[in-house]
Amino acid sequence: MKKTVKSTINVQGTSVSVISERSEDYISLTDMLKAKDGDFFIADWLRNRNTVEFLGIWESINNPNFNYGEFATIKSQVGLNSYKLSVKEWVEKTNAVGLKASAGRYGGTYAHKDLAFEFGMWISPEFKLYLIHEFQRLKEDEAKRSSSEWNLTRTLSKINYQIHTDAIKAHLVPAKIEAKGISVIYATEADVLNLALFGITAAEWKSNNSDKKGNMRDYAEVSQLICLSNLENLNAHFIAQGLEQSVRLEELNKIAIQQMTILVANRNVVALEKKK
Repeated sequence: MKKTVKSTINVQGTSVSVISERSEDYISLTDMLKAKDGDFFIADWLRNRNTVEFLGIWESINNPNFNYGEFATIKSQVGLNSYKLSVKEWVEKTNAVGLKASAGRYGGTYAHKDLAFEFGMWISPEFKLYLIHEFQRLKEDEAKRSSSEWNLTRTLSKINYQIHTDAIKAHLVPAKIEAKGISVIYATEADVLNLALFGITAAEWKSNNSDKKGNMRDYAEVSQLICLSNLENLNAHFIAQGLEQSVRLEELNKIAIQQMTILVANRNVVALEKKK
């Protein structure tokens, strides 16, 4: 499970915290309140019937554990002078997941982005529009950073694969061999790398993972892809030297163990793994 990541956006001069966890984004209502002129509290927002109905609809769509019985009770009391509801009470009574009130490192009241945008209207229509704009800019920046880092690793692997296949063609493929024969040799050499790094052939992996699409390399970690690209270069060099396949496999396995020991502990690689 990915850890909670905190970011900050600036909305018309107000710093607003955004936390991301389990692929969902929550925005701080506590921070948003700082932009509101006059006294206004989250509890005031929760006293409004339209707010309660909106929250209930959102939970019914996104939360299979939503307590409809308690929600009906709360909804029936909205508008009464005695009606008062805190975020904590809302969550405890209805099992809601769209709002959360917490203490500690990420203390304050947070709302799922869908609900936070709605709350932004209560600050002002202008604030809501700027909130949406700044949040989208944050997500676009994160996506660009993640994509560029991940694509760099993928591109490196593809480039080295071309070097690897060129070496196979130059040193292992006999002249005038049928295309089918070439594919067999390529598959064999691919399994040299698979055995050295993953300890299993492509066919064995497919047999053990018949429910998955693609191949084992599609499910590889960033550290494994980095190591794989290095092994492809080394194997191409060993092929050019005329080393027998069995000798190359043993040597590549030793190198894979050494490199993976280093890569799994590398902070930059670990950071890439989390963004994968």
